[in-house]
Amino acid sequence: MKITKTPLSGLLIIEPTIFSDNRGYFFEEYQQERYVEHQIPTFVQHNVSRSKRNVLRGLHYQSPNGQGKLVNVIRGKVWDVAVDIRVNSPTFKQWFGITLSDETHTQFYIPPGFAHGFCVLSDEADFCYKCTAYYHPESEHGLAWNDPALNISWPIQSPILSPKDETYITLNKIPHEQLFT
Repeated sequence: MKITKTPLSGLLIIEPTIFSDNRGYFFEEYQQERYVEHQIPTFVQHNVSRSKRNVLRGLHYQSPNGQGKLVNVIRGKVWDVAVDIRVNSPTFKQWFGITLSDETHTQFYIPPGFAHGFCVLSDEADFCYKCTAYYHPESEHGLAWNDPALNISWPIQSPILSPKDETYITLNKIPHEQLFT
Protein backbone atom coordinates (compact mmCIF):
# COMPACT_ATOMS: atom_id res chain seq x y z
CA MET A 1 0.00 0.00 0.00
CA LYS A 2 1.34 3.41 -0.97
CA ILE A 3 -0.02 6.54 0.73
CA THR A 4 0.56 9.97 -0.78
CA LYS A 5 -0.25 13.28 0.90
CA THR A 6 -1.94 15.97 -1.20
CA PRO A 7 -1.36 19.75 -1.05
CA LEU A 8 -4.41 20.01 1.28
CA SER A 9 -3.63 18.82 4.81
CA GLY A 10 -5.41 15.60 5.71
CA LEU A 11 -6.35 14.47 2.20
CA LEU A 12 -4.61 11.20 1.33
CA ILE A 13 -4.32 9.14 -1.86
CA ILE A 14 -4.06 5.42 -1.13
CA GLU A 15 -2.86 2.98 -3.76
CA PRO A 16 -3.30 -0.66 -2.74
CA THR A 17 -0.80 -3.35 -3.62
CA ILE A 18 -2.47 -5.45 -6.33
CA PHE A 19 -1.47 -9.05 -7.01
CA SER A 20 -2.38 -10.01 -10.58
CA ASP A 21 -2.03 -13.21 -12.59
CA ASN A 22 -3.82 -14.97 -15.44
CA ARG A 23 -6.85 -15.60 -13.18
CA GLY A 24 -7.40 -11.96 -12.28
CA TYR A 25 -6.25 -10.00 -9.26
CA PHE A 26 -6.37 -9.75 -5.46
CA PHE A 27 -5.81 -6.83 -3.10
CA GLU A 28 -6.71 -5.89 0.46
CA GLU A 29 -9.28 -3.14 0.13
CA TYR A 30 -9.11 -2.35 3.84
CA GLN A 31 -7.00 -3.60 6.72
CA GLN A 32 -7.67 -1.63 9.92
CA GLU A 33 -4.17 -1.76 11.45
CA ARG A 34 -2.55 -0.32 8.32
CA TYR A 35 -4.99 2.55 8.13
CA VAL A 36 -4.76 3.39 11.84
CA GLU A 37 -0.95 3.38 11.44
CA HIS A 38 -1.42 6.33 9.06
CA GLN A 39 -3.79 8.21 11.41
CA ILE A 40 -6.89 7.23 9.47
CA PRO A 41 -9.67 6.63 12.01
CA THR A 42 -11.80 3.51 12.10
CA PHE A 43 -15.09 3.46 10.22
CA VAL A 44 -18.63 2.97 11.50
CA GLN A 45 -20.65 2.97 8.28
CA HIS A 46 -20.13 1.77 4.70
CA ASN A 47 -22.20 3.18 1.81
CA VAL A 48 -22.50 2.33 -1.88
CA SER A 49 -24.09 4.40 -4.63
CA ARG A 50 -24.63 3.63 -8.30
CA SER A 51 -24.80 6.52 -10.73
CA LYS A 52 -24.90 6.93 -14.48
CA ARG A 53 -22.72 9.07 -16.75
CA ASN A 54 -22.79 12.83 -16.03
CA VAL A 55 -24.36 12.46 -12.59
CA LEU A 56 -22.75 14.83 -10.13
CA ARG A 57 -23.26 14.18 -6.42
CA GLY A 58 -22.19 16.90 -4.02
CA LEU A 59 -20.68 18.91 -2.67
CA HIS A 60 -21.79 17.43 0.69
CA TYR A 61 -20.66 17.61 4.30
CA GLN A 62 -22.00 17.16 7.84
CA SER A 63 -21.70 19.81 10.52
CA PRO A 64 -21.80 19.06 13.36
CA ASN A 65 -21.05 15.31 13.33
CA GLY A 66 -18.39 15.67 10.63
CA GLN A 67 -17.57 12.52 8.68
CA GLY A 68 -14.23 11.35 7.43
CA LYS A 69 -14.65 9.30 4.24
CA LEU A 70 -12.52 6.65 2.57
CA VAL A 71 -13.83 6.52 -1.00
CA ASN A 72 -13.17 4.28 -3.98
CA VAL A 73 -14.83 3.02 -7.14
CA ILE A 74 -15.57 -0.69 -7.57
CA ARG A 75 -17.05 -0.32 -11.07
CA GLY A 76 -16.57 2.51 -13.53
CA LYS A 77 -14.77 5.82 -13.32
CA VAL A 78 -15.41 9.09 -11.45
CA TRP A 79 -13.75 12.40 -10.86
CA ASP A 80 -13.72 13.02 -7.11
CA VAL A 81 -13.34 16.42 -5.41
CA ALA A 82 -12.76 17.60 -1.84
CA VAL A 83 -13.04 21.29 -0.84
CA ASP A 84 -11.41 22.58 2.35
CA ILE A 85 -14.13 24.27 4.42
CA ARG A 86 -12.06 24.64 7.61
CA VAL A 87 -12.20 28.41 8.13
CA ASN A 88 -8.89 28.51 10.05
CA SER A 89 -7.03 26.36 7.55
CA PRO A 90 -4.32 27.91 5.36
CA THR A 91 -5.97 26.10 2.43
CA PHE A 92 -9.54 27.25 3.20
CA LYS A 93 -11.61 27.33 -0.03
CA GLN A 94 -9.06 25.29 -1.98
CA TRP A 95 -10.01 22.05 -3.69
CA PHE A 96 -8.30 18.88 -4.83
CA GLY A 97 -9.58 16.51 -7.53
CA ILE A 98 -8.58 12.98 -8.47
CA THR A 99 -9.80 10.33 -10.91
CA LEU A 100 -10.87 7.08 -9.24
CA SER A 101 -11.64 3.94 -11.21
CA ASP A 102 -12.01 0.18 -11.07
CA GLU A 103 -8.79 -0.07 -13.10
CA THR A 104 -6.48 1.43 -10.45
CA HIS A 105 -8.50 0.78 -7.25
CA THR A 106 -7.05 3.99 -5.84
CA GLN A 107 -8.70 5.20 -2.65
CA PHE A 108 -9.07 8.78 -1.44
CA TYR A 109 -9.31 9.68 2.26
CA ILE A 110 -11.21 12.87 3.06
CA PRO A 111 -11.21 13.91 6.74
CA PRO A 112 -13.95 15.95 8.44
CA GLY A 113 -13.73 19.59 7.43
CA PHE A 114 -14.06 19.02 3.70
CA ALA A 115 -17.07 19.17 1.39
CA HIS A 116 -17.04 16.20 -0.99
CA GLY A 117 -18.50 15.41 -4.39
CA PHE A 118 -17.92 13.42 -7.53
CA CYS A 119 -19.08 13.18 -11.12
CA VAL A 120 -19.37 10.02 -13.19
CA LEU A 121 -17.19 9.69 -16.30
CA SER A 122 -18.14 6.11 -17.33
CA ASP A 123 -21.54 4.77 -18.43
CA GLU A 124 -22.18 3.79 -14.80
CA ALA A 125 -20.16 3.81 -11.60
CA ASP A 126 -20.47 2.02 -8.29
CA PHE A 127 -18.97 4.32 -5.66
CA CYS A 128 -18.12 3.16 -2.13
CA TYR A 129 -17.40 5.19 0.95
CA LYS A 130 -16.55 4.17 4.46
CA CYS A 131 -17.46 6.84 7.03
CA THR A 132 -15.94 7.69 10.43
CA ALA A 133 -19.29 8.95 11.79
CA TYR A 134 -22.89 7.93 11.23
CA TYR A 135 -25.10 9.81 8.80
CA HIS A 136 -27.11 12.52 10.61
CA PRO A 137 -29.75 14.04 8.29
CA GLU A 138 -30.09 17.08 10.55
CA SER A 139 -26.34 17.80 10.14
CA GLU A 140 -26.32 17.43 6.36
CA HIS A 141 -25.25 20.46 4.34
CA GLY A 142 -23.85 21.20 0.94
CA LEU A 143 -22.44 23.89 -1.24
CA ALA A 144 -22.99 24.71 -4.88
CA TRP A 145 -21.00 22.42 -7.17
CA ASN A 146 -20.40 25.34 -9.54
CA ASP A 147 -19.45 28.01 -6.97
CA PRO A 148 -17.49 30.54 -9.09
CA ALA A 149 -15.24 31.47 -6.13
CA LEU A 150 -14.01 27.86 -5.95
CA ASN A 151 -13.55 27.53 -9.73
CA ILE A 152 -13.57 23.71 -9.67
CA SER A 153 -12.54 22.26 -13.03
CA TRP A 154 -15.31 19.69 -13.38
CA PRO A 155 -14.73 17.49 -16.47
CA ILE A 156 -18.42 17.60 -17.45
CA GLN A 157 -20.48 20.56 -18.66
CA SER A 158 -24.15 19.80 -17.90
CA PRO A 159 -24.32 17.51 -14.87
CA ILE A 160 -27.36 15.58 -13.73
CA LEU A 161 -28.10 16.79 -10.19
CA SER A 162 -30.51 15.75 -7.46
CA PRO A 163 -33.15 18.33 -6.53
CA LYS A 164 -31.32 18.88 -3.22
CA ASP A 165 -27.94 19.42 -4.91
CA GLU A 166 -29.56 22.01 -7.20
CA THR A 167 -30.49 24.15 -4.17
CA TYR A 168 -27.09 24.42 -2.48
CA ILE A 169 -25.60 27.89 -2.16
CA THR A 170 -22.08 29.25 -2.62
CA LEU A 171 -19.52 28.91 0.16
CA ASN A 172 -19.44 32.64 0.94
CA LYS A 173 -23.19 32.52 1.76
CA ILE A 174 -22.92 29.58 4.19
CA PRO A 175 -23.02 30.67 7.85
CA HIS A 176 -19.61 30.16 9.54
CA GLU A 177 -21.21 28.07 12.28
CA GLN A 178 -22.05 25.44 9.59
CA LEU A 179 -18.35 25.25 8.62
CA PHE A 180 -15.37 23.85 10.52
CA THR A 181 -12.75 25.68 12.60
